[in-house]
Amino acid sequence: MPKERGEKVVATNRRARHEYNIEKTYEAGLVLTGTEVKSLRQGRANLSDGYAYIDGGEAWLDAVHIPEYSQGHWTNHATKRTRKLLLHKDEIIKLSHAVSAGGYTLVPLKLYFSDGRAKVEIAIAKGKHEWDKRQTLRERQDKREAERAMRSKNRLGD
Repeated sequence: MPKERGEKVVATNRRARHEYNIEKTYEAGLVLTGTEVKSLRQGRANLSDGYAYIDGGEAWLDAVHIPEYSQGHWTNHATKRTRKLLLHKDEIIKLSHAVSAGGYTLVPLKLYFSDGRAKVEIAIAKGKHEWDKRQTLRERQDKREAERAMRSKNRLGD
């Protein structure tokens, strides 16, 4: 039975939701070394440049920055090494078909501990155009203004 219960988020990729339309998400395990796990438990990681790819029937996570463990020594890990993702074979096949169809990429959204095990949430995503990004911001701003108007109207009605 794991010592930890629940989910502890280490890092999120907020830029990914701005840059891409998220189609579908998957939860994958990570193959990590000891100092990487210790560094993650300190809450240190950066997903902003990261991406995933399928190679030889295996899923890999690349360019994710996990800094060196502060109390480590010569056994410390490389900060931006390629890490293997643990997925079921049918999930890997689905991901590879989506990416090979064109226009889609695999983006890490969140790095977290689930019941003491390191997990990463990856998404099949399609890149947004500049006008898509502006439209998304405009919709968010309009929604916020509508909520403000409703709140102020509710206060006046009381």
